[in-house]
Amino acid sequence: MYTHRSKKKILNVILAIITMLVFIYILFPPIMLFLTSIKKNVDALRYPPVWIFRPIGSNYREIFNLIPFGNYLLNSLIVATISTFLALFIGSMAAYGLTRFRFRRSKDLSFWILSIRMTPPVASIIPIFIIMRTFKLLDSPAALIIAYFTFNIPFAVWLLRSFFREIPREIEESAMVDGCSSYNAFFRIALPLIAPGLAATGIFTFIFSWNEFLFALILTGTRAQTVPVALTGFIRETGIMWSHMAAAGVLAMAPMILFTALVQKNLVKGLTMGAIK
Repeated sequence: MYTHRSKKKILNVILAIITMLVFIYILFPPIMLFLTSIKKNVDALRYPPVWIFRPIGSNYREIFNLIPFGNYLLNSLIVATISTFLALFIGSMAAYGLTRFRFRRSKDLSFWILSIRMTPPVASIIPIFIIMRTFKLLDSPAALIIAYFTFNIPFAVWLLRSFFREIPREIEESAMVDGCSSYNAFFRIALPLIAPGLAATGIFTFIFSWNEFLFALILTGTRAQTVPVALTGFIRETGIMWSHMAAAGVLAMAPMILFTALVQKNLVKGLTMGAIK
């Protein structure tokens, strides 16, 4: 018995150490990014690394003077928020329809929606560029919203389908017996029940829209640039401004961290959502 308890304690210690090492490994890059953001450029990439230094906050102020970083943050926020909202709104209705209604070629339609997500973005950038140029949408937030919204819908549809399947059909049928229409049953019954799933889907689509670089680089010029493209502005002919780029990277991470923290409760529920009884 004593031996069994000793083995259990040793195992718990080993698991705790492994967990701590994994935690450190995951947090090491953002910690290094933050430390670099409060260093002088001369100390940013010094080898061996400088661990004891005098922190400075001027890098965060200077990035707004060197480039219009505030405008780029606003562009990213507008594009990511609107594209996420549209993807959730239309994607939830499409997922509900594919889950609750059976019609001819419904399975083929589901696969066709998924195939859009399978398409490599680089293979579709030229047609999308031509379309945006034809409609004179280049260098505008609308171009990015349409592009991100197009690629986010398949992901939202297929993820939300699994959540709608967890809802017993009898709940909506009972609501319809009481006088609810199909639209009311969707908006008042089904949609609130998958709120955790909406939160989880929304975070993934928001992160994709916030971090996307290729479409933002090709479809924008100067007015509608987003944060990922703006970070390249610190690459100058005289060298790379590592400290300023790191400071901009920290500010770029802040909205995603805040957004995830606000919906953390629903996110955990959405990722672990089981059957509704």
